[in-house]
Amino acid sequence: MKKPRTRSLQWVLVRRLILLQAATLLIFIVLCAAALWIANPRLLIDNEAAVAAIKGAVDRDKDGKLIVHQTDELATFREGFPNVWYIVRDGGGQSVRFGNVPGVYARNFGDLLGEADHATIGFSEDDLRPEAYLERVSTKAGTVQIIAATRSSRDETEGLEVNISATIDVARNPDGSRNWEKALPALAVIVIILLLPIVLVMGTTTLVTTPAVVRRSFAGLVETVRQAARIDIGTRAMQLPVKNVPQEIAPLVQAFNQTLARLAQGYDRHNRFLTDAAHELRTPIAILRTRAELLKQEPQSARLLHDIERLSHLAQQLLDHQLLDRPTDQRQIIDLGDLVSRVAADFAPLAIEAGYDLAFEPSPDKAHVEVNVLQIERALANLVRNAIDHGGGSGTITIAIDETGGVEVRDEGPGIPAQEHENVFEPFYRLQPQSRGAGLGLNLARQIALLHNGTIRVLIGPWRGARIRMELPVRS
Repeated sequence: MKKPRTRSLQWVLVRRLILLQAATLLIFIVLCAAALWIANPRLLIDNEAAVAAIKGAVDRDKDGKLIVHQTDELATFREGFPNVWYIVRDGGGQSVRFGNVPGVYARNFGDLLGEADHATIGFSEDDLRPEAYLERVSTKAGTVQIIAATRSSRDETEGLEVNISATIDVARNPDGSRNWEKALPALAVIVIILLLPIVLVMGTTTLVTTPAVVRRSFAGLVETVRQAARIDIGTRAMQLPVKNVPQEIAPLVQAFNQTLARLAQGYDRHNRFLTDAAHELRTPIAILRTRAELLKQEPQSARLLHDIERLSHLAQQLLDHQLLDRPTDQRQIIDLGDLVSRVAADFAPLAIEAGYDLAFEPSPDKAHVEVNVLQIERALANLVRNAIDHGGGSGTITIAIDETGGVEVRDEGPGIPAQEHENVFEPFYRLQPQSRGAGLGLNLARQIALLHNGTIRVLIGPWRGARIRMELPVRS
């Protein structure tokens, strides 16, 4: 079955942000277009604003002559634009002038401009004559033309001058109404042309910045993941840090910490139960052994003693499991050869009593390891006891070490079938159901090796018997 591929949060955010930005920009443009359509505004630049302020002041005196009143609006405009000038003409040829009117605008513009409804009059960039705005408006004095500008020359400016102009003309029907069937495709092309560069810039920016933002935002989570990967049976009570985790992920980390705490408590209760049970079993087992030894020497009494010894061994192995909870600060750096030689000396009488010769092969070079001495002694003891119990009752049991931190326990018995090499390390697994052991010795040895970042395995080769090798990291 193919393993499902996980999605990258980084690229999911990039894609969604780009789409969100594009959608937001499009909605903004649509809303602006709708607002402009409904409001139908007229943008006034300075010259047009001047005309708007003047037309409310145009009137006629009692003799019918054109005059321009000094209205509040016009006065305010003049304060803001002291160089403003204007010409007001009516259809009868009357006119009113104010300000420093450039000579070019004082001429007669002819019939065309005389009939124009509105127009902007401008000159080349190098020409200092200013632009002016012309508009035919309805006033109290009737329909007049007003030509106005806020300055008499282009050099009447301060600092930077920016001129922005845009003209949009929509196709019209013969009756003057807008023909949107022709206009909409063109408007769509214009919107796309304006929108596409913005989307590309925003998308590129998002593509470049989002990965860095995501990496920085999740830096604390990455460290938490690294610490979570280091949790094992020996550090089950460890709590993952929440301080640098993103707020959205913090509840998940807290729930994980609570799960770890519950698991650690359950494991501790389980271990305490096994330890207490093993302690409680030792007393009745000792009483049974004493009473069995007082029985007459008969086959049934010998078998009873064998079963009692098996129970005693099981209780001891259960007690040995409490060694797994020893803290790592109880470790020390020792010479592996010295530790193995002590274990070999302790088991030599037992091996000889069981019919074996016990050989110890030290390494020519010292191998220093950082270990919990009691734990490693119990692991080696279980390996040697396993060889005594399953080595066939004859031959030589060899304990060999090398400078790489490896310890091998070899026997000359029937060996372990290849298909059973992993099974023998499972708890309560026995190759021979009637054997003396309980199937916990090799399992305990493996757990101790793993606590020390080591390994333990059954070697494969042409030799007779079984060879089990435990390797521990060597300290330089």
